[in-house]
Amino acid sequence: MMLNALLVATGAFVLLLLLRPRVRGNRTWRATVTPLASIIGSGFLVLAPILLREFGAHAVTAMTALCLVGYGVGSAIRCNIRALDARGGRLRRREDLLDAAASTALAFAYLVSVCYYLNLFGAFAVGLAAPGATWPGRVVTTLTLAGIGLLGWWRGLDGLEAAETVTVSLKLAVIAALLVGMGDYAALLSLNGGLAANPAHLDAHGLRIACGLLITVQGFETSRYLEEKYDAATRIASMRLAQWWASAIYVVYVGLAVAVFDVADVGTEETAIIGMTASIAAILPYMLVAAALAAQFSAAAADTNGCGGLVRDLTHARVSARLTYVGLVTACIALTWAADIYAIISYASRAFAFYYALQCALATRLSIADQRHPLRSITYAALTLGMIAVLVLGLPVE
Repeated sequence: MMLNALLVATGAFVLLLLLRPRVRGNRTWRATVTPLASIIGSGFLVLAPILLREFGAHAVTAMTALCLVGYGVGSAIRCNIRALDARGGRLRRREDLLDAAASTALAFAYLVSVCYYLNLFGAFAVGLAAPGATWPGRVVTTLTLAGIGLLGWWRGLDGLEAAETVTVSLKLAVIAALLVGMGDYAALLSLNGGLAANPAHLDAHGLRIACGLLITVQGFETSRYLEEKYDAATRIASMRLAQWWASAIYVVYVGLAVAVFDVADVGTEETAIIGMTASIAAILPYMLVAAALAAQFSAAAADTNGCGGLVRDLTHARVSARLTYVGLVTACIALTWAADIYAIISYASRAFAFYYALQCALATRLSIADQRHPLRSITYAALTLGMIAVLVLGLPVE
């Protein structure tokens, strides 16, 4: 009972802190909310069970590697933001074609990722009441998609951003409580000599699964497409802050999961984390469902937001962001009823890998033209090849 009370108090404290007017009104924080909402949309829900099954004690190393690759790609996109800002939003013809191709790939990637987030939303919404059932979750997903489309059409970017701010605050509050609970449980197991002894393993299949998990650190690129409201410096800072916070949360979370959960007890369903945390504190599964709903809603709203700005930018404002919101959710509803969640993860990872490969190629070209940072050019070229490898080699989780 004392641990349950501590976890509720921790969550309440963090939530009240983040919802303070001074925090909510901070311009940098408001700009950071969109990429942070997208990055932590799904990772803390599905990552620990998957990485434990595939890597055992090496799960922390795999998670760290994913975060480092994501940060490298984020650096390439930040390079492109600076270049576009310095050139007044104009690129040379070949660079512009490369950027347009990347943007087209990202539009599809956003469609798939929004569908993915809200399918997880539906699965977690009915996870406790109807475990194993598929269609009730899809119904919830469909209704939520319709709600986001209506909100985007009615209130535009400001409406989606306001929704993100509240749900991201709730999500971070529950994550704080979860980490405190897992840390307390790990300390208790350590004192009793009962920390999980998960054997480390690494093979080609696991590496290909890791490639397919690229989407779990995706989302930072949304900062680039918020130029309607934020200048280049603010968008660059927001992307960097979002990646720092998300990486810290992911690595600590997966590290604690390796210490307290036995891989033999890890389930294969997307809601496995609910049952895994029940052994820590009775309140955690219910808090986690609330966080799951907030996480997926905020991530879906963030990517819907980013997609609206992207299409507006790609079509030179001929297609409005509001119209894009409606078209996006309509396509997502169709995909929801045509594919399962893990297949959607694989599709989205490949789509984002293609986008990242093109963005890294653009950053390589711009860096070479700059002639001041040869090492940076080599790094971006290597990341381009790495994203192509992810596109080709990534496997869906079975």
